Amino acid sequence: MQVGVLVRLILALFLAISLGAAPTAADDANQAAIRRALMHWTEDFNAGNADKVCDLFEPGLIYDFQGLPEQRYDDICPRLKRALGDEARSWTYAQPDIKEILVIGDMAVVRLTWTSTVTGGQEGDVKSVEPGMDIFRRQPDGSWKIMRYLAYSE
Repeated sequence: MQVGVLVRLILALFLAISLGAAPTAADDANQAAIRRALMHWTEDFNAGNADKVCDLFEPGLIYDFQGLPEQRYDDICPRLKRALGDEARSWTYAQPDIKEILVIGDMAVVRLTWTSTVTGGQEGDVKSVEPGMDIFRRQPDGSWKIMRYLAYSE
């Protein structure tokens, strides 16, 4: 999916939300479930749970990060597992700064900022702040997973 198509999808979601009814109790429950999924991923990553690090993403994940070509699930999962297995450096994520969660049926848009820190590298401690937008889809089991995301360096 090209960035333009993804941006149009996000704009359509925002339009649907702005024209829709007030949030319901189900929306609140879905927002809470998405928030828990994000927090749980952060905890798993920081605990070094490599077997869980890809659980937040759909296998069909496509994402765009500023300055890089479009990437997929098969790009990010090995990268995350390598980071957790790196004995020379340590990677940690702060809990994401969630700006808003907008739920539309089985889809949701989350505006947030991820902050990670890498220690032990030659360049010393490196902090990375990455604002972005994650698009979640409700899975058949009721869980929420990221199907698309856009991110950039602050």
